[in-house]
Amino acid sequence: MKKGKKVLILSASAGTGHLRAASALETVCRSTPGVDEVVNVDALAFTNKLFRDFYSKLYLTLVQDAPTLLGWWYETSDEPWKTDKMRLLLDRLNTRPLVRLISSFQPDITVCTHFMPAEIISHLITKKTIQAKLSIVVTDYDFHAMWLSRAFHRYFVALEETKAYLTLLGLPAERITVSGIPVDPQFGHHGDRPSLRRKLGLHPDRLVILVTAGALGVNPAEQVVKSLRQMTQKVQVVVICGKNPEAKARVEAEVARVPSRGVEFVVQGYVEDMPEWMAAADLLISKPGGMTSAEAMASHLPMAIYDPIPGQEERNSDQLLEKGVAIKCNEITTLGYKVGRLFSEPARLARMKEAARQMGRPQAAQTIVKTLLAESDSTPVRVDMGQQEEMAEQVRKR
Repeated sequence: MKKGKKVLILSASAGTGHLRAASALETVCRSTPGVDEVVNVDALAFTNKLFRDFYSKLYLTLVQDAPTLLGWWYETSDEPWKTDKMRLLLDRLNTRPLVRLISSFQPDITVCTHFMPAEIISHLITKKTIQAKLSIVVTDYDFHAMWLSRAFHRYFVALEETKAYLTLLGLPAERITVSGIPVDPQFGHHGDRPSLRRKLGLHPDRLVILVTAGALGVNPAEQVVKSLRQMTQKVQVVVICGKNPEAKARVEAEVARVPSRGVEFVVQGYVEDMPEWMAAADLLISKPGGMTSAEAMASHLPMAIYDPIPGQEERNSDQLLEKGVAIKCNEITTLGYKVGRLFSEPARLARMKEAARQMGRPQAAQTIVKTLLAESDSTPVRVDMGQQEEMAEQVRKR
């Protein structure tokens, strides 16, 4: 009997998107013949507290308190290999327990949904410490230089444009798969919407707006509620506040403060059944994180974008607007007005839903796992110093 593969999935808890992508891949791996063993690891759990805080808490702090600084760093560091030596040194000094785990497990396939563990595995492959194949799953629509790796076997990206960019940098096209961003397979299920709405306690025939404050509940959902109260249509607004009871309390207080004319509000904390809420909705109001956007597209759900984080969310926003699946509100106070205008044009909303259907890739996780198991070439792509300089020079000229 042919022996199955040992798969190691590595993410990092800098935000929740990388973890959700890893979880989706784990779910598919566990139900796929040909996989004997799968281990899903948050790489930051194998580092010291100072390093964990640097990667996770610092990111969240910048998102909340200094988004402009975060955007500046994102743009400044988006040059191939510009920060590579410093980051690799930091990672190697602080991830020795992770290296021991990888060396002990000796996986056949490693899949990284964050660039930090990808750097570590790339280094181990270069030093011939492990024989595993390294695949890197990019969890935003755009590509940032920090995802570049000195040694790898395959990249999985969201868009054909991203593949074109990487091939123009000099990476081999045959090692880049346009899979989409991996989402939980449940996001691809589209059942009877009226029945689903009844199950969720919603009116079956009334438009539904879904508002997400992020899994950590850090977005100003109460301001969104205040703005949506301007709407004159009879709509249902479901506000998901995430793991933040204080944010939920603020939203509930705002909902109770002034009676609404035609808008009914439903306030939830953290929910496990987000695929059902998205399938029941007509519009998602959210910041354009890579995973949230991919889940919405898999659900054929158009978006109203507000306040994207400078950097990757702004680039995601550009892609969503270009594909015609989203509207953007620069001033949150006019969000209710813009959504109301959209709902007064049902043909436009229908076009956006169709565009979301075309952009969605609910089978992305299955595509990635199937491709990994079928991969026969075990020779890694290596990017030497000369190629690195050529890549950097191309980007400097843009």
